[in-house]
Amino acid sequence: MKYIVNISRILVGVLFIISGFVKLNDPLGFSYKLQEYFSADVLNIPFLEPYALGISIFVVIFEVILGVFLLIGYKPKFTVWSLLGMIVFFTFLTFYSAYFEKVKDCGCFGDAIPLTPWESFTKDVVLLILILILFFGVKHIKPIFSKLGLTVVALLSFIGCLWFGYHVLMHLPSIDFRAYAVGKNIMDGMIVPEDAPKPVQEFTWTFKVNGEEKEFVTNGSYPEVDGEYVGVETKIIEEGYDPPVKDFSIETEDEDFTEYYLNEDHLIMIVMYNLDTAEKEGVVKLKAFSDEALKKGYTVIGMTASGEEAKQRMKDQYKLNFDFFLCDEKALKTVVRSSPGILKLQKGTVIQKVHWNDLEDINL
Repeated sequence: MKYIVNISRILVGVLFIISGFVKLNDPLGFSYKLQEYFSADVLNIPFLEPYALGISIFVVIFEVILGVFLLIGYKPKFTVWSLLGMIVFFTFLTFYSAYFEKVKDCGCFGDAIPLTPWESFTKDVVLLILILILFFGVKHIKPIFSKLGLTVVALLSFIGCLWFGYHVLMHLPSIDFRAYAVGKNIMDGMIVPEDAPKPVQEFTWTFKVNGEEKEFVTNGSYPEVDGEYVGVETKIIEEGYDPPVKDFSIETEDEDFTEYYLNEDHLIMIVMYNLDTAEKEGVVKLKAFSDEALKKGYTVIGMTASGEEAKQRMKDQYKLNFDFFLCDEKALKTVVRSSPGILKLQKGTVIQKVHWNDLEDINL
């Protein structure tokens, strides 16, 4: 039993640290995922959405700290009970998401290792078994340092997590796993290869035949049935190829400029997914920066999901001399974890990407 407990201890501790660190690298991204879970379409607890960022920071730091506590043997009963509580909750959450097909990506490992809810549920079940081994064998979890050493390591871990979380929020994630990372080409990310696997879907059609509702299953074609159409349900059997860049566009209400601007040699893209919630201190810095960029021959555009009235209000209030284009809000949140966030592109390739706090780092 002792050896099984120690193996479980290492596996669980390392996995919790990795999972927590990946999300701590991008707490804003994890908060967006929590907002998705809190929404009316999933758990229906929208009153928690405004607190998603605070909850995400607490959860990911707690996750890392529990992993450290387990590995060093600090407060084993508290650690194991906490691990058990977390894994029971997340196992329920991933099962709910998978069974009811509410969320397509669980966010367990952020953007580093995308997992489907069923994959995540399987992972959580394995973790639950390992944590139950720890629970029943908690007496075998021995500290690896003296009492003072344990306290020092635990405290340093907590301080380190707080500092790292603050750092990435005030700048950008230290490691960018997304399709808009520096060096990636946005146009290339939209391409679906000709030989890419196509999605496989199953359609269940309901017709009223002779006063009785009957179901007919096809792979997409409309069934030839002598009856009154009632409805159809679609089920995805196989997902097919999913391009890294999706729902990204540079549009007005009348025209699509995506290809035009992504072929520009010198483009500055200023992203504010919601103009009403953009950080004012950052917006103030945009006037001087955009003026300088235009003088040096750059094309400058703004990107937002906000409407025409908000765009004009923003331009008038801050005397901005560039136009805003439309893009999906979720896509813009994926492009850069800052509002405003600034990208320098060359023919669609991201050359630089910065938080507004680091605006002076853009090389014009």
